[in-house]
Order: sequence, then structure tokens, then C-alpha cells
Amino acid sequence: MAEITVFTAKKIHTMNPSLPHASAVAVRDGRIIEVGSLETLKPWLDQHAHHIDNRFADHVIMPGFIDPHLHPTLGAILLTCPFITAMEWRLPDRICPAVTSHEAYVARLAEIEAEFAGTDDILVTWGFHRIWHGDVNRAVLNAISTTRPIFVWQRSFHEIIANDAGIEWLGVARADLERHPQIDLSTGRFFETGMAVAAQSLNKVLMEPTRFRRGLELVKQAVHLGGHTTIGELAYPLLDDAREWALLSDTLERDDVPFRMKITPRALGRGKFEGNASEDVERIKGFKGRDSHRLFFGNSVKLFTDGGFFAELMQMMDPGFIDGHHGEWLMAPEQFEKHARAFWLEGKQIHVHCTGDMGVELALDALEKLQAEKPRFNHRFTIEHFGVSNPEQVRRIADLGAIVSANVYYLHELGEAYWQKSIGFERASQMARVGSLERAGVTFALHSDFTMAPALPLNSAWVAVNRIAESGAVLCAEECVSLDAAMRAITIDAAYVLAMENEIGSIRAGKKADFTILEQDPWDVPLEKLRDIPIWGTVFEGTPFPHSK
Repeated sequence: MAEITVFTAKKIHTMNPSLPHASAVAVRDGRIIEVGSLETLKPWLDQHAHHIDNRFADHVIMPGFIDPHLHPTLGAILLTCPFITAMEWRLPDRICPAVTSHEAYVARLAEIEAEFAGTDDILVTWGFHRIWHGDVNRAVLNAISTTRPIFVWQRSFHEIIANDAGIEWLGVARADLERHPQIDLSTGRFFETGMAVAAQSLNKVLMEPTRFRRGLELVKQAVHLGGHTTIGELAYPLLDDAREWALLSDTLERDDVPFRMKITPRALGRGKFEGNASEDVERIKGFKGRDSHRLFFGNSVKLFTDGGFFAELMQMMDPGFIDGHHGEWLMAPEQFEKHARAFWLEGKQIHVHCTGDMGVELALDALEKLQAEKPRFNHRFTIEHFGVSNPEQVRRIADLGAIVSANVYYLHELGEAYWQKSIGFERASQMARVGSLERAGVTFALHSDFTMAPALPLNSAWVAVNRIAESGAVLCAEECVSLDAAMRAITIDAAYVLAMENEIGSIRAGKKADFTILEQDPWDVPLEKLRDIPIWGTVFEGTPFPHSK
């Protein structure tokens, strides 16, 4: 039998209400034996070989942070591309300064293109948003280069803009592009299912094994720097199953990787608007046998209602968008209901991408029908993202027994921009209404949807408790959550969303020995400083993994 290791700390926050605080935790074979104090652990220590590890004596131990909705494949693709974004991004290998005007965006893109001189490489960049960067279209990109294929990935990942050379490089028959309902060749814009058409061609470059592995190494660093010990991949595969699985397994199923990944497959392949529900049920059943130690599938599936939030393609109820444009569906509504029914009858936990209030309404309408047809208890039907909603929908979520995984970072980056340019103050200031969820008793988690938000759980918790927008203004303080709720949303409640609460999310006997090691106590610092707490590193299944200094 392995020796017991006892980690001592200045304080341990267990996230277990029955024993909320402790000063020592005993670990053996990757699991927790008992948590308490050296005195209460004495019966174990008197009878078993052990050693005391005091390296965290001046630190605070939390359960390992969990992001239930993070996309390693998306991160691996984009982190190998230049970022041109309205917000500063601090990545493991570089800092990307903010670019906040059309002129500055075009100048930066031209500068990057010049750096490609002497090569025939395509140029793919990420981070464009029209609110800050204006009208960047095919003509603008043609002015930068008529010979190099240029692809501008919109901040949402739901849209690509290409120049003429890029459109030609895709190798797709022009007639097929012209008839596609979500491709506009006049502007070079490929959006939602149209984006997937472009992405299929880009795959051969972006998922080239050497490049993709380099991207995954950067994702591994980002995940560890955020203090994660568990992440959820909430839409597998992103683009290509066979290629992604081989590369993910080779890169992440290793002893030096201090986190695990639970994978939720997508009900429809990217780019499909409709499909055969029974065939998709059988396809998803086939994933189960692939499980390994760090990469595994559960009993969940991902469906989609409306379009990307950063792309302003969410489906909005009246009065809609200020400029009168409309959102997009990612699945035909009637197809969404058919697929939801098929997976409901299979007993699956259904996660639904919902960004606008009309998208939320479609999901809840379907759930209500399914509950009437075949009632289920503890179904954990999960609303993902939860961008724009209304108070009545929160009450309905509670009534129907649904739960939420929210991207509260929307409020920080987009709150003021969408107030001024998109949907007005009332709805923009109330986006990600997690305070209402807490008051209604709805279990919710916080996620990054990386790279839609930084992979930093403390940053998400900081937004949730403060609702501080990019300028420093507070937007709708009534939707702030308590610190306890925010910390639960990145630990035990995030575990609940992943249906893993019996294994992770709190520190108690029998669970995985996953800890995030903090240099300050979240309950002792001002709420405004929550995101600034330094992270020493993590303990994954009993093994410490410090951050590199």
C-alpha cells in the first residue's frame, strides 16, 4: 500500500458545507483519505506509513478549479495565429496589445502580412469585431494583398472573412459558395454553417500535426496557469474527429499533463443545419469506448440553438437589434426539437448552446415538451453561455429543473459595446444574469469557452461578483453574485454541471486529490482584487505541479 502524504496549509477551503475549513488533507494513490487537522487525522497516521508535506503552509488550498466548457482544439488552432483583438490578451508565449479602431486594425493586419514576405503561406488571424474594427470585408483585405490568401476569423469563431485569393484558395466550386445561405461572397463573409465550409479547407494547414501540437502545448500551459485540474470539451469534434482524437490523445494523455478532460460530443457535425436524429444517436454511442485516463466521454451531448454571441448572431426577441439585423439559427428549430427528443429518450444529459433570449426560449420550450412526454428527474438539461435572457426565463429554468453554465465574461468585454452599438443598455447591462440564478436557487457554473474568454476561473469569478465592464463601470449590480456562489461555480457546482460531483469539485474523503494552490485567500481580499490572486500551481491526483517561475 502506498504511503500517505499529508499536505498542510494556512487554510483549506473544502467547498463542503459540513466541514468548510481545514488545515490538513491526507492523500494516497491519487485520492483523499481524510481532510481536517493533524490532530483529527491522527488515527490514520498512527497506523499507516506517511509523511507530512508542509510546502503549502503559507498558502490556501482550494478544490482544483474546473472549467466545464473550454475548447482545447479551438485554442490549439487559434493560438498559432496572430491575434488582433480589442482587448489585451496575455498568452503563454506573448502579449497581444489591444487594437481598437478600423485604421489600427488594418495597419496591424498589413504589418503582419508584410512579415510573411518571401513565403507562400496563407494568413489567418483571429479577434476581429466590427464594433471596434469597423467594416473589414473582402475589398479591405484585397487592398492588403491580392495574391496572399487572407482569412480573418471573427472574435466569435463563428465567422470568417476572406479576400479573393483566400476564396480561390479554398478550392470550393464558386456555384456551391453562391448558393449557400450563410455565405456572402460580395463581402467575403462565411458565417455559422458557412464558416464550416471555409474551415474544412483551412484544416489542412491549421491542423497540420506539428503546428497543431505546438498549439496544444500552449493550451496546456494556459489551462495550468489558470489553476484548472478538470476541463470540459463541450463540442467534440471541432472540425475533424480522426485527426483531432489522434493529436489530443498523443498530447494530453501524458504524465506531465496536470488535468483531465471530459468530452461532450456534438449532436450534429459542424456545418450541418439538419440531420438524422437516430443516426446521430448511434454515432455518439460509438465514442464511449475510447476513454482513457485523462480523456473520456460521459453521458452528455451538445445541441445548438442560435448563433455566436461575439458575432452578434444570437436570436433576439423583440425589439431585436438596434440596427435591425437578425440573428441566425445553428440548427433548424424543428430539427433541434427532434434531436433533443431522441437524446432525451436515450437518457442523455443535454447541453444546449444558447446565446440570445430567443435561443433560450427555444431550448426551454423543447424541455417543457419533453418533460410532459417523458418526465425525468435529475436530468441536468444545461443552458450553455446564457448571454441574453429575461427574468421570466430564469424562473422557468428553475421550474423545469434545468441548470446553467454561463460565460459571464461577456459582460466585461461586451457590456458597454453592446449597450452603445447592438441591443441597448437594458438588455446589455443584464447579460449573463447570474445573480437571478443564485436568487432562484438554480445551480450554475462559470466557463470561459476559451478562447471566447481567458482560461482564468478567478477572472470569471471576479466578473460575476463585481460586474465590472471594460471601462471600470459596474453594470447592473443587482446581478452580482455572492463570493460563495462564484467560488462554487468554478469548483463543486462546475463539477455538478459535468456530472462529476462525486469525484471532484470539493475536498472530502474519497474524491480525487485535485487542489488549486493560492497565495491569498479569496475570502480575505477585496472583491475587486479577486482576479489578482497569484496561483502557485496545482495538485493533480496527489502530485504537485508548480507554475514555472
